[in-house]
Amino acid sequence: MFAPAYVERDMNVIDGKPLPEISDAARSLHATLTIVDLHSDTLLWKRNMLERADRGQMDLPRLQQGNVALQVFSSVTKTPTNQNYDNNSADGDNITALVIGQLQPVRTWNSLLERSLFHAQKLDRAVRLSDGELQQVTTARNIEATLQARAGGAQQTGAMLSIEGLHNLEGNPDNIDTLYDAGFRMAGLTHFFDNDLAGSMHGEKKGGLTALGRDVVRRMEAKGMIVDIAHLSHAGVAELLQFVERPVVSSHGGVQATCDVNRNLTDDEIRALAATGGIIGVGYWEGAVCDTSPAAIARAMMHIRDLVGIEHVALGSDYDGAVTVRFDTAGLVHVTQALMDAGFSEAEIRAVMGENALRVISAGLKPAPKSDAAQ
Repeated sequence: MFAPAYVERDMNVIDGKPLPEISDAARSLHATLTIVDLHSDTLLWKRNMLERADRGQMDLPRLQQGNVALQVFSSVTKTPTNQNYDNNSADGDNITALVIGQLQPVRTWNSLLERSLFHAQKLDRAVRLSDGELQQVTTARNIEATLQARAGGAQQTGAMLSIEGLHNLEGNPDNIDTLYDAGFRMAGLTHFFDNDLAGSMHGEKKGGLTALGRDVVRRMEAKGMIVDIAHLSHAGVAELLQFVERPVVSSHGGVQATCDVNRNLTDDEIRALAATGGIIGVGYWEGAVCDTSPAAIARAMMHIRDLVGIEHVALGSDYDGAVTVRFDTAGLVHVTQALMDAGFSEAEIRAVMGENALRVISAGLKPAPKSDAAQ
């Protein structure tokens, strides 16, 4: 009963290192921002997200304290044994032990699809019990409604579902419809291992897209599901960015120019992603920015801005994703302060902290016209 909580305390860590003082100007600006975070794994853990927890990095009270308007919650269904950034087999799975240890329904023990559907049900329940403070987002109108409610003084945060690796399709592309009907509106093709859609940048072969992967991407774009290239192999990224018809996202990670880790994007990949009109969610942990300091986050964002433009920069915390960070979501004002210290203008900070993500997500949630979808 207690083991999952101990496991989480060891995996979702706030390192406690010193943080710069927050200026009055940063606090004032932060309070007026519309903030969007593209990636959190909070649904993986057995916690009531409506209550402030003494572990982990995100829950609704901390989202509210951090002034987050829209949070994307990812469904993690499988991670490899001895997980690392360089080479992982698809054999073995750490999540199964967690699923059983957290006493999840038996249907989730041996089905990756059912694990995602269970995560969707967890979010549905949290929304129902939140007294309107958590609003599920499945359409652009939901986003507009949340923003209107916040403008009227309501303490409301939008919540959108994503998927970290479409191995949860279990080989059946029609399961995209099942996941869409459950509320999922964003998905990455791979996670830490190669699957039957594509190679992972952390997999054994690291190959490109398969025929199934291409079919699934086309189905996603037609339905109004946003394609996420996080964890996709470099070969897969190159292929995918050549044929997508909508903006794509890299929901959480970094850039190799400021942190030379293979999971981060090269300059050529940044340019190709920007050409789709997409965004890069910069993470807060060492594997993304080679440090946990707010200044390191700002450096990665500055590189993207200077290379392709401010309109392609966003937040991608990876909170509760087995990462060590300097601050939790209640402390997002530290990003605002770091951007101010790095010389970003107010308009640039507003774009980075949420306006760019709102633009891409709102457009991406709209299904393609039937004439386009049929092609």
